[in-house]
Amino acid sequence: MSPINAPEFEDNAVGRLMQEIWEAPDSEIDRILTEEYEIPSPGEMETPGTYLQNTHPRELAEKRRKNDIVMIPLGSTELHGPHSVSAQDTLQVTRLVEGVRRATAKQGKEVTLAMSPWMYGNHPKHHVGLIGTIPISQSVLEKLLVDVMFGLWSQGYRKMIFVNNHAQHWVISGAIDIFALRYPELPFFAMAFDWCAAMNDFYRTKDRGGPFEYDFIHADESETSLALLLAPETVDMSRAVDTEGRSYLPEGHFNKSANQLNRPNLWWSVRNNTPLEMVATPVGIVGKATLASANKAKRAVAVALRYQSLLIDDILEAFPPGVTPPIEDVTLFKNSEIEGYLKDPDDPGYKNPYRIWRPWS
Repeated sequence: MSPINAPEFEDNAVGRLMQEIWEAPDSEIDRILTEEYEIPSPGEMETPGTYLQNTHPRELAEKRRKNDIVMIPLGSTELHGPHSVSAQDTLQVTRLVEGVRRATAKQGKEVTLAMSPWMYGNHPKHHVGLIGTIPISQSVLEKLLVDVMFGLWSQGYRKMIFVNNHAQHWVISGAIDIFALRYPELPFFAMAFDWCAAMNDFYRTKDRGGPFEYDFIHADESETSLALLLAPETVDMSRAVDTEGRSYLPEGHFNKSANQLNRPNLWWSVRNNTPLEMVATPVGIVGKATLASANKAKRAVAVALRYQSLLIDDILEAFPPGVTPPIEDVTLFKNSEIEGYLKDPDDPGYKNPYRIWRPWS
């Protein structure tokens, strides 16, 4: 990418990774995508042995001995204009983590993927009313995620990465906190990774060294470019149209969807600074979808894939398979009180975690 206005990356492993991807020639980006992660590829949800739900228990146990991290992709059902499909968020994030699974499998430490616990998501107020968008109440999604976390923990996955591709990051972070407070005795590592926002430097506009004409908002140049790279079979560019969103306060106060601007407030920290989408942009696009191309998204996807690989390596370095964060560091309980729940079912002293499950009323 252009050295003009290039970001200043930190001098650590994460920063050096991002700088490497920023400076890499296009040929190296193509190699990373096609050889390391096999992007693009068809979806794997129905391919045996790719997700927790389509893999036999014995094979899951074998994978866990080498890598006991589970990645949970989260998307939504949301109108993305006449040129795309309402599963776009879900398809993008599943294709992304499937690439990570393929890369880790080649390294002999395949990460486990758990199918998205819901094809639907929580939505901020301005999305409500668009036909084709199906919003789920925040408390419902939080409770679902807490129960999913408990089920995964009970199965031996005590390290969880929620990979988010939708405007609901606060709900996922909240669910992790609720799980920690609802089950204070359980040691675990969990994080919410909003992959587009986390890679925000790679969604820059051309005047700031990036490939895009306009800043990322929704179903626009940026997001349609992602779909063209990750799930191209779902996009019909002959139907793409351009729109322009509007807001009441002047520009500069609030960030955009990928948090790619240095502004005082996150985009989701305000309500009613814009009309409802069904009023201002009823086609479900906020921006210039006709400008999209798969090439524009390649570097952002490449850095997100490489970062997730690094993240997995660092988690396993800190907590090898079978090891959790220290019980007496991260809970108020003693090892002797919890160790039975950490054992495998065939081990002496095993305690079934569902003895302490707290179902919702």
